[in-house]
Amino acid sequence: MAFSLFKRKAPAPAQPAFDPEKLKPMIRCSICTGEQVAGFRHLEDGRFEEVMLIRDTEDLVTFMWANEPFDKDRPDTFFLPV
Repeated sequence: MAFSLFKRKAPAPAQPAFDPEKLKPMIRCSICTGEQVAGFRHLEDGRFEEVMLIRDTEDLVTFMWANEPFDKDRPDTFFLPV
């Protein structure tokens, strides 16, 4: 009979799509350590769901850029030939 010390992890639950009516993107900053964490605040109950740790400006730009859906009528990026 085989005995294993390691158990298989249960699959992570599927992440729901971002809904601006229920979630608000925020950055939480620790007063003691200065650590910044990007995530979403649930508007119904005030829970904060952590998404990523902000280590530098590039991480902050990535989070802020990715928090809103793309609008084809009002794009925020444009092609410029170089």
